[in-house]
Amino acid sequence: MILQSRFHLSVAVLFAVLIASALVALSEEQSKQKWSAPAAEAKKKNPVAATESSLAAGQKIYSKTCAKCHGKTGDGDGPAVIELNIHPAKLSDPKLATESDGSLFWKVTTGKKPMPAYGKRLSETDRWNLVNYIRTLPKR
Repeated sequence: MILQSRFHLSVAVLFAVLIASALVALSEEQSKQKWSAPAAEAKKKNPVAATESSLAAGQKIYSKTCAKCHGKTGDGDGPAVIELNIHPAKLSDPKLATESDGSLFWKVTTGKKPMPAYGKRLSETDRWNLVNYIRTLPKR
């Protein structure tokens, strides 16, 4: 009876370890996949001109919500990086220019763990201002 109970416990523990390993592998695979906005979202045009006031508003939002992970200059080196399981995007990378405004807006809006979704946290105008400011990071 004791041997049978130990066997069932061993099988249960082994099963739990296998499930946990599969979930970790799936999570790692998903984090390696390119994060692309749906085509319709990527085509959206930014209705907010990149004026001084828009950039100032975007910078303020970036400092409050983004810099802790993406870093002050967008190098992905913010103080919260230590707590993350992945490295945040380097928004200072010149390759960012290949992303459309609509794509960046969609990513800010929907988020992707560990990055939160800001669709309900920031107004639409604030998110477009943020996109305008993010565009300045590769030039710094």
